[in-house]
Amino acid sequence: MTAHFAERSIAESALARDFEATHALSRSPRRAAAFSRFQVQGLPTRRNESWHYTDLRAAMREAAPLAPPPDKQTIEAARRMLQARKPIGVGRVVLVNGAVATELSEGLPASVVFEREELPSADVDDAMVALNEAMSLDAGELKVLGGAAFTDPVEIIHLTVGEHAQATYSRLAITVAAGAKAEFVEDFIGATPGVQRNASTLMALAENAKVKHVVMLNDQAGLHIESQIAELAPRAELNAFALVAGGALTRRQLFVRLAGEEAKVALGGLALVDGSRRADTTLQVNHKATGGTSREFYRAIVDDDGVGVFQGKIIVEKAAQKTDGAMKSQAILLSPQAQMNAKPELEIFADDVACGHGATIGSLDPEQLFYLQARGIPRAEAESMLLEAFGREAIDRIEDQRLIEPLREALGAWLAAGRGKATSMRTLK
Repeated sequence: MTAHFAERSIAESALARDFEATHALSRSPRRAAAFSRFQVQGLPTRRNESWHYTDLRAAMREAAPLAPPPDKQTIEAARRMLQARKPIGVGRVVLVNGAVATELSEGLPASVVFEREELPSADVDDAMVALNEAMSLDAGELKVLGGAAFTDPVEIIHLTVGEHAQATYSRLAITVAAGAKAEFVEDFIGATPGVQRNASTLMALAENAKVKHVVMLNDQAGLHIESQIAELAPRAELNAFALVAGGALTRRQLFVRLAGEEAKVALGGLALVDGSRRADTTLQVNHKATGGTSREFYRAIVDDDGVGVFQGKIIVEKAAQKTDGAMKSQAILLSPQAQMNAKPELEIFADDVACGHGATIGSLDPEQLFYLQARGIPRAEAESMLLEAFGREAIDRIEDQRLIEPLREALGAWLAAGRGKATSMRTLK
């Protein structure tokens, strides 16, 4: 743990006041210990290795006030938002401004049980994970029972209601019993630029469990911090993907532990970054047992003054012989000001492994553009075709058409909104 000796910032002082106010309402030694861990470290800066490319202390100059528990009017507004939204899965759990809304959650399969309960602390050394635990007053657990094999995804919908500045914290656990198969989609919608959001999802996969998990981020939160923490038992399999197409400053951090033999994880994502937005994906995959397999495949399209970040670390402990790990990050930059920071790492303590990593950053291939234009395709359409193909290759790795289609639609919508703007700028030049 890195000590934080700097004087408290305005935001850190406001967070301390907010915690004291909520702690007076719901005294919890666990929450108090979590906030103490946060205070030792403070808001992350470039001095924190895993936050090297995203100085949160500098970016978060003020802390938005905590969102109050949703009242009847807020719930009705959330209900209208849900009615205007096309469902993806078979059932849903809804969180409104970080709080579980049981009156909006419905249709869960018989093999899935949702319970509101206090969750244990996450074994992760990260200031924002600790802050999430300290500030989350409401939490719940989705339990997939043994023998479950539902064929449609369960939706976890994070709704933000309100145009004003507010901070939301949510904490949710997904536990999957031995041999069960399940799919989940987490969708973040409704946030405006004044929203500061901190969400954590804790996943535990028992022996031979298989899970597909998709995250969609399309709204306009000013700050989106999302932590995904997963532990896999022997022969468990997790296939997780995230599409990031919104948010001014987005940080997705994944902590995956392959604790059992022959566990498998496939992590992927596509970041679509334009304007002056920053999208940071940082992950750590820890192989702790023999025969584990991990695959990480991330892509980014960065336009305008946008900044993309990918940091990935594979750790292979001494006991994790026969590990097979591979990591790749690829990015396309569409403007001279666009930036991409890529830092793949391997930390290997075993001697019988097959591990590798790579990163590429470039622009659209002029020869491919010329080929398409020579066949009568306008430049803007040719660019969109190439970018869509680039993005789809990442999306299709989720290998489930029901999950792929909404991701493709989001990619198409982003391209339709951005390509015309970019083409107009080039024409003016």
